[in-house]
Amino acid sequence: MTTLGVTYSAFTGWVDPPTDVMPALEGELMCDVAVVGGGYAGMAAALRLAERGADVVLLEAGFCGCGAASRNAGQLTGAPAGDPQLLSTLHPRRFPALVHFAEEAVHFTEKLIGRLTTDCEYEPTGNVGAAVSKGQLRKARRNARILHTAGAGVEFGDGHDLGLPEGFVGGFLERLGGLLNPGKFALGLREALLGSGARVFERTAVRAVEPSRAGVVVSVPGGRVRAERVVLATNAYSHDLASAPRRLATPLWVSMAETEPIKPERLAATGWTSRSGIATQHLLMQSYRPTARGTIMFGVRRLQPARGALGAREPDPAVVADLARGFYDRFPSLRDVALQRAWGGWVALTPSWLPVAGEATRNVFYAIGCNGHGLAQAPYLGTLLADRLAGDELHDDLGAVWRARPRFAPSLVLNAPTLRAAWAIDRMSDRLHSFRG
Repeated sequence: MTTLGVTYSAFTGWVDPPTDVMPALEGELMCDVAVVGGGYAGMAAALRLAERGADVVLLEAGFCGCGAASRNAGQLTGAPAGDPQLLSTLHPRRFPALVHFAEEAVHFTEKLIGRLTTDCEYEPTGNVGAAVSKGQLRKARRNARILHTAGAGVEFGDGHDLGLPEGFVGGFLERLGGLLNPGKFALGLREALLGSGARVFERTAVRAVEPSRAGVVVSVPGGRVRAERVVLATNAYSHDLASAPRRLATPLWVSMAETEPIKPERLAATGWTSRSGIATQHLLMQSYRPTARGTIMFGVRRLQPARGALGAREPDPAVVADLARGFYDRFPSLRDVALQRAWGGWVALTPSWLPVAGEATRNVFYAIGCNGHGLAQAPYLGTLLADRLAGDELHDDLGAVWRARPRFAPSLVLNAPTLRAAWAIDRMSDRLHSFRG
């Protein structure tokens, strides 16, 4: 759909879908490990298991990489998701290990990028937790101190020091990571998986995962798979399976938008000399990043909970219009730059805002490395879990997110009223900052 010159997509604006979608599973087969889900975690787990000699089958309802893997902002970040002060308060002993996990995830994903034959346009620019007001700057300084104390490689500075656009007063730079095209990365990982020994079945929705004395039976519309063990890498779609832990994650819809191409001299005039990705210190952060095609990509600002079954859909024009208002507020010199396209996708937020992994029931394992930071954390987590299933000792980084019991408390904030209130508080804060000048 195209409205007022903006193309609304039910897929992503980063890449086109693959033309070689694999056929659905028909009949019955057996394997060592069945992986359910073809996102970053599922593809990385299946690839690692195949490389280690396991007979692995991956089942994906659409095609590998069709979900959040190819729809996100492409900011490879080395910090934990969520507010550092809250996380360090709730998990004081685990927090340094969580920071280590997040940074090692970036190192791992950078090496994985180097292995792929697909150029995903990676720029190691780092990312900035940026402030748009004095209040946010105090928050950024506090978060930088907490992260630094936990061992993170961060650097606090003002907007000029960090090479930020003029609409940002400062923040903290995460020196690790940078920017890439997540669609190309996802399809490159898919290509590597298809070239491995793994058997991949796309267009194959999983109906049930049932442990038995002989292993686990995975039922799909055209047949079933008998596996010794199963990995659930279903992220936002985990609630569709009874075998997944209850309340494992809440699915939320995130919208993204992209401008038309901007002349390099105009982008440089904004002061964005670092080209670092930006995430603001709002309650519901706003992300901004330049792209290799000369545009600016931006998103989040408003989160929408699920209503009914999850599925592909175009973003809400009203939400995109709100995103645009935020963009023009931050980049006033680019008010004449038009939006070109918009899309969105389902992401998974865990009750703790932390990546998690564990054993749901006998021989059924799960892994979620999202909460907005799945680009780095999900491939690493999927690989660590694969190594564990291949016989390795529990890795320290996997141990940092391992849940001995698959029990999760209900989330008190990931609901429509609370999310609307957070958006309203952010907008009041923006108006107050604008009024004070």
